[in-house]
Parts: sequence; C-alpha cells; structure tokens
Amino acid sequence: MKLILKDGTVFEGQSFGAPKSTAGEVVFNTGMTGYVESLSDPSYAGQIVVLTYPLVGNYGVPDKKYFESNKMQIAGLVVSEYSENYSHHDAKGSLAEWLKSSGVPAITGVDTRALTKRLREHGVMLGALSVNPAKGGTRFTDPNDENLVARVSIKKKKTYGNGPVKIIAVDCGMKENIVRALTRPETTVIRVPWDYDFTEDKYDALFISNGPGDPTQCWITIEHIKHAMSADKPILGICLGNQLLALAAGAKTYKLKYGHRGQNQPCIDLENGRCYITSQNHGFAVDGKTLPDGWGEWFVNANDGSNEGVRHKTRPWRSVQFHPEASPGPTDTAWIFDEFIAALSKSDPHKKKTYE
Repeated sequence: MKLILKDGTVFEGQSFGAPKSTAGEVVFNTGMTGYVESLSDPSYAGQIVVLTYPLVGNYGVPDKKYFESNKMQIAGLVVSEYSENYSHHDAKGSLAEWLKSSGVPAITGVDTRALTKRLREHGVMLGALSVNPAKGGTRFTDPNDENLVARVSIKKKKTYGNGPVKIIAVDCGMKENIVRALTRPETTVIRVPWDYDFTEDKYDALFISNGPGDPTQCWITIEHIKHAMSADKPILGICLGNQLLALAAGAKTYKLKYGHRGQNQPCIDLENGRCYITSQNHGFAVDGKTLPDGWGEWFVNANDGSNEGVRHKTRPWRSVQFHPEASPGPTDTAWIFDEFIAALSKSDPHKKKTYE
C-alpha cells in the first residue's frame, strides 16, 4: 500500500485495515494514547490521520461505550508501527479488526516523523491511500468542499435527563463525552441536528458542539445562533462551536497551516495568565483581530498565539476552541462545564464531576 500526497511525495508500507483505497485531507495527531476516542471523533470525518506516536494498537479496542460516536469516523489511518499483539482488560478486539469491520484502510511501516515534518513545513495537504496505485491516476478529494457537519450530525432530536434546566445542544458532530459532561441531575439536554430550528423552542441555554470541516458551511446554524443572541440566552461553544459563535458575532475564521490535533496543546487564560494543557482537534480558527466591539479573546494558544476561546464582555456568551470534556486527554478545563451549568442552576460550581 502507498500513501500519495498531492505534491507527489509517496510513502510505502503495509496494509492492516480494509483492503481498499481512499482519499482525504492528511493531518497528524500528536497524542500518545487515545486512538479509540480520536478515531471515533466526528471531527475527523474526511481525514486521513497520521498518528505521531510510534507504536499503535498495543491496547486493542474496547467496547463501544468508550467510543465518541457510534462508529469510526476517519477516512484512513497512517502509523509507524502497528502492534498485532494487544493487551488490556477492556479490549474486545484488535485495531486491525475494527478498521476492517469499519471499511477504513490503514498503512503501517511509514516514517511518520518525516511525514509529519513535511506536513508542518508545507501545511496539511490532500492525499490518498492506494492499494494499487499503478492502475490509473490518483484521485484527490478535499473534504472541506463538503458540508461535513451535515454528514455527521444526528438526524432526529434526542433528549437526556429530566432536570429543570433545559439546554439545547446543537449537534455538529458532538462527542459522546460532551453529552455526559452536560447531563446532570439539574439538566435536561435536548440534542438537536445542526440545522434544527430551535428559535421557537423553550430552553434556558444554548450549547454548540464540536464538528468537522469549514465553519462557514454551517450558515443555517449561524443564523440560529444569532437568534439566540438576540434573545439574550446563555451560550457555550466548543471547538467548531467556538468558530460558529464568533461568526455569528461578526468575526471571521481562517484555515490553520496544519491545525491542532492531540492532547498536549497549551492554552493561556488571558484573564489570569494561567496555562492549561488541553485536548484539541481542529483545522480552522477564529481570527481574534476581527472580533467586534463588546467581544474579546478568552484563551490563546501558547505555541502559535492563535485564538482558543472568545467571550462577550457583558453577555453570557462564551466558547473555547479546545475540548474541556477531554476523552482523550487531560480534564484540566472541565471546570468550564461546571461554571456554565452553575450559572444556569445557581448550584455550586466547585462540586466535582467525573467526565470520563
């Protein structure tokens, strides 16, 4: 099998996933563990993921209850060394078995260090995994030309819990651990499709989830967010939700050179200067310089200075680019959920909750 980049670079290796070819955007993830959660994260839709950690598959794949969606979401997988022998008390099967049953191709034996350096220098690029590249030319597909959110969002409304505080959660590709983080004795979480018109519904707060692709494709969601702002409803966004809230406010977004993907991204809280290590998965970012009057940056990335969160100076509207729900990754910023729900329910924001 070969990984062929659009610039003509070719990496050879051995297939250990589904015996098929695929195309997508080639991106890299710097996490040391957490491949089960990452590969089932809807934000990876349409992408060929390169895992920089050298050994992958050694703890197998657990039960679906640990997945971040009901299936594997990636277009393809690239690793340096695949471990056929796995060992973990929760393992139900191997990574190769999961890939094959999901119809997702994968390649091992690739110099992922050299590949990652190329993606950092030139930026993410289109690529293809080919089982037989000699037959015909290589076809490249840009997933960002598609509304990927429409592909991964739920199709029907779903409700969790029966507490007095009603939260509309717009599913743009929402991870399951976000649902767990929002669901408390005091909340009712109403999970709705990305284009669902909630403007006539009765609710106490709006949550906007993570998701894949270009945020400007979600113009319907942006219009609904504007309506929630005109009604002065509290809003919290995560990842793509950060970008959508900023766009609704009037700011602009742009595509990062190679994105932020992994569980080791440092973010600085501009209010107190504290740095948090966060879990991230995004290829687009908010241009902080375009935030209108009344808005300000909440967090910035300590590595490149890019925006990692926005908030309104007087209204209850805020969002973060990283994943405070983790899964995988550190739970250092789980307090963001606590403060959001405490403000709605007047409960104790320091009462701890486990999210994983």
